[in-house]
Amino acid sequence: MNDTRTLLADTCTRLFTAEVTPALIEAAEKGVWPAALWQILEENGLTLPQIPESRGGAGGAWGDAHVVLAACGRFAVPLPVAETMIGAWLLSESGLNVPLGPLTVAPVRPAEKLALAREGAGWRLSGTAVRVPWGASAGHVVVLAEGDGKPMVALVKGGTAKAEPDVNLAQEARDTLEWTGAPVLSAAAAGAGLPTGALMLAGAMARSAQMAGGLESLLSQSVKYVAERVQFGRPLASFQAIQHQLALLAGHTAAAGIAAQKGFAAMDAGDAGFEIACAKIRTGEASGLGAGIAHQCHGAIGFTYEHTLHFVTRRLWSWRAEFGAEAYWAAALGREVAARGADALWPYLTSR
Repeated sequence: MNDTRTLLADTCTRLFTAEVTPALIEAAEKGVWPAALWQILEENGLTLPQIPESRGGAGGAWGDAHVVLAACGRFAVPLPVAETMIGAWLLSESGLNVPLGPLTVAPVRPAEKLALAREGAGWRLSGTAVRVPWGASAGHVVVLAEGDGKPMVALVKGGTAKAEPDVNLAQEARDTLEWTGAPVLSAAAAGAGLPTGALMLAGAMARSAQMAGGLESLLSQSVKYVAERVQFGRPLASFQAIQHQLALLAGHTAAAGIAAQKGFAAMDAGDAGFEIACAKIRTGEASGLGAGIAHQCHGAIGFTYEHTLHFVTRRLWSWRAEFGAEAYWAAALGREVAARGADALWPYLTSR
């Protein structure tokens, strides 16, 4: 990590430690929008770190976004920071202006399709997208849709869709949005710099960073708890079985962190499909195993709403299924390997 990213990580840690309290997360899970926290993030340039300055961003790279998103996962930040980064990237790469405020993206499932139809000099959007993160509360929705027979990126004002509210296991909004000839603020052909399946790739990459950060939180909380908790006259940390479980958790956390970091580095290099697929698979597997270990180490107390452990574990369980679960990306890797042929597998792996 270079000096700039070290400073960025320190800034995120200080800000989130002060602002992202259990009370704030609980309020967000009950439907209270943390407007003050969003304003702080926006004012500090943490919502658009990888967007060019000419488009209103901080002028950094995806590696900078990785630092912010990992911190968001570590502190269970209840805001669409990842979705805003992705939406802004889609707009910027397609030559469209990026608005201020929280963004979300749609559709988030590969089988869903949205359609743009011309109306005079503008466009109208139709279609349904399910499980849209913060779909009903985001200021704008950035959509990938078909228009004039080609993929397009469009910006739609929030509130123009018929919304059916829903939540994931972590009580984060995951709404169904239905547009019927909704007016589009701006639209353009998908930028040439966007990879195939750009939205799914970027979403999987972002969730990988958030899960890697969440695993760091699980490890930190578990180490602290077993050092303080005394059972049979000894700290839990002195029992070999506990030490073994923490070693497993540390290994999964380290592997997930490296996998996520590699995905972002590959995106900056312009060839990210393989690394992002691997990252989503590895962080998803680590999240399932790591959450189980953390709860075992905490015992029954970790399942109570009063304890902070569940703020992270519920998000890990939710995030691993979003933008393609492990099975989805494993199948994608399998198809890619099969297309190259068996003899090309080892040279391809070692070249990465």
